[in-house]
Amino acid sequence: MRGLGLRGVAGLLAVLLSVSLAACTDNGGEGEGELTIGLLLPSRAVPRWEKSDKPLIEKRVKELCPECTVVYANAENDAASQRQQMTSMITRGVSALMLDVVDPKALRSSVRAAQREGIPVVAYDRLAEGPISGFVSFDGAKVGRLQGQALLEGMGARADGGGVVMMNGDPSSPNAAWYEGGARSVLRDEVRILKSYDTLGWRTENAHDHMSAAISDLGPSRIDGVLAANDSIAAGVISALKSARVSPLPPVTGQDADLDAVQRIVKGEQYMTVYKPFRLETEAAAAMAVALARGNDIDALVTTKVDSPTTKDVPAILLTPTAVTRETIGRTLVRDGVYTIDQICTPKLRPACDRAGLTR
Repeated sequence: MRGLGLRGVAGLLAVLLSVSLAACTDNGGEGEGELTIGLLLPSRAVPRWEKSDKPLIEKRVKELCPECTVVYANAENDAASQRQQMTSMITRGVSALMLDVVDPKALRSSVRAAQREGIPVVAYDRLAEGPISGFVSFDGAKVGRLQGQALLEGMGARADGGGVVMMNGDPSSPNAAWYEGGARSVLRDEVRILKSYDTLGWRTENAHDHMSAAISDLGPSRIDGVLAANDSIAAGVISALKSARVSPLPPVTGQDADLDAVQRIVKGEQYMTVYKPFRLETEAAAAMAVALARGNDIDALVTTKVDSPTTKDVPAILLTPTAVTRETIGRTLVRDGVYTIDQICTPKLRPACDRAGLTR
């Protein structure tokens, strides 16, 4: 599985534009007013789902299909709730489903139920099991490798045999193992992994408890770096380190470029995050869902194929993530319009922003 490089991203944008124009003029199949896209997101614990993905998907679906309706549900990290939400959408006869799955095994039967009703399912961000029609995400192994490489850089001389604590994601998420595998491929033979935890629900409070336990068991002087799978986990890790009065803080990784995390990076509390341009992901998934809802093929969109535990050769789009450190915030997140300097640089952070080169 390969992510898209810069040329691939440019090509994908061109294809998405052409699909957008075709979608708006396509008169075949159901009328536009009859199309409904179901959107099922996994939780509110990670800020990106509600703040970025949902509004971007809704906006793009409307651009592709002005008369289409998006029906939304959030599972609050509960697989049983997501099954019920999916059953409700199947019962109402949605034209296509975009599923960011809480637990792939638990939702497998729901995906099969959708197939029986002729409803295509696009797995969004996380690879669902069962007969899905397409998959859109970022290259998870690359995410983990970026985190591992940045952690070694942040550790400096201590990267040679230093001690690392791994704070992985929720084991029910297929992405958690994907990220962890990428990170371990970089860290192995370089550092000693002293502790490794799975963080249920990707929750900040669970990460805080795990990190507090690691500090108590190992002692702060043995912890030279922390591989945190995402920014919510990093927040819990840093809170626990500060509560234990660990100084200086060891480098801590992250993912998702949450605003709070970017501000922690500016302050020097978090070493890095992984930026995944959500606009590209949402546009690709929306184009795929609208095409499938209209009964059209998605060959022009697909860039690779992936295998799930149940299905081989799933048509897929895998995008390329980018590492962000204090030195690169301006030429990544600010340049791309994710945040303005004013959003990042509160009055209290102004001196740190100046040192980081984040000036108006």
